[in-house]
Amino acid sequence: MSLVSSAFRVVENPEPRAWEEFVCGRGGHLLQSCAWAELKARVGWTVTRIAVEHAGTWLGGAQILFRSLPLGLKLAYVPRGPIVDPQDQDGLAALLESVRAAARSQGAFLLKIEPNWLDDPVLTAWLTSNHWRVGPAVQPRTTIHVDMTRDLPSILAEMKPKWRYNIRLAERKGIMVREGSPADLPSFYRLMRTTGARDKFAIHSEDYYGVAIKEMVPGLARFLVAEYEGEMLAAILVTALGEEAIYLYGASGNAHRERMPNHALHWAAIQWAKARGCARYDLWGIADVADVGTQYLKEEKSPAAGLESRPSSIEANSDHSPLPHGLYQFKRGFGGKVVQYIGGFDTVFSRARFELYERALAARHRFG
Repeated sequence: MSLVSSAFRVVENPEPRAWEEFVCGRGGHLLQSCAWAELKARVGWTVTRIAVEHAGTWLGGAQILFRSLPLGLKLAYVPRGPIVDPQDQDGLAALLESVRAAARSQGAFLLKIEPNWLDDPVLTAWLTSNHWRVGPAVQPRTTIHVDMTRDLPSILAEMKPKWRYNIRLAERKGIMVREGSPADLPSFYRLMRTTGARDKFAIHSEDYYGVAIKEMVPGLARFLVAEYEGEMLAAILVTALGEEAIYLYGASGNAHRERMPNHALHWAAIQWAKARGCARYDLWGIADVADVGTQYLKEEKSPAAGLESRPSSIEANSDHSPLPHGLYQFKRGFGGKVVQYIGGFDTVFSRARFELYERALAARHRFG
């Protein structure tokens, strides 16, 4: 614990249960949850959590992920955080000061935050006037939210007619959707490799997806599998935390695509999330990859880069080409509202180390 000012107290690494209650109670994102930290810990990240308290109440908090890189470099990253009311400028300033202090104390040369706020030029101006600069985003800035506060027939009615038809077609064509298990991981990973090769995006290791399933299912997520005559055709991992469900990872093969297994999967996921009490279903990314900022994100492909490229339903590749038009059309067909987040903001603590990092990235891109 340390003092930020006489009005605020910093609570360092609070008990996990208290942290989870705070995240859920304040509408925090999945990427600020303990489950996400456990997943990232399996691939080389460490975590520090801090909360800013005033008069016995937590005003805000941040889960900071750290990654040690070659050349003695260390990155600090707050995915979809910090969690704080951006209109409370005193609380926001105190929390951001504490986040910077925590990152600096652990030797980070760069701190990136990506608040879970919708795009707002006023907030951008406030951040850039308070020691932050606009940086490339890691998570998708633009996505689609399907409103699930209505009943299921109303959700279905908002979809494009062809999507409603395809959902019914999948059932007529013998598509069965069931809950997956760890035993389905090898088949899922084969589909993931097929999807990555077909749509030209990077994927994680099989172990990574296995840990994601183990850490999040059944508490935070459902692993849904679409089959035809016992053959896995497609599968998705969908999370639900608080009022938000997220389509996190997905894969599909090339066989029997005319049977519309992906439409059946998302309709099943929407029904599950609705039953969980979620108010929205986030289809997780429709932006151009260049806007997502994947140069920071080569976790398993390149130790020289610190953050991961979200090789999930964004379906991004590593050379910054646009998202496949068909993927955008697929997600748009489920209805919903296109929203844009505020993006990434950086604090550089060491210009020399930051320039070394940039040179290492440039060399990697130049020599492959």
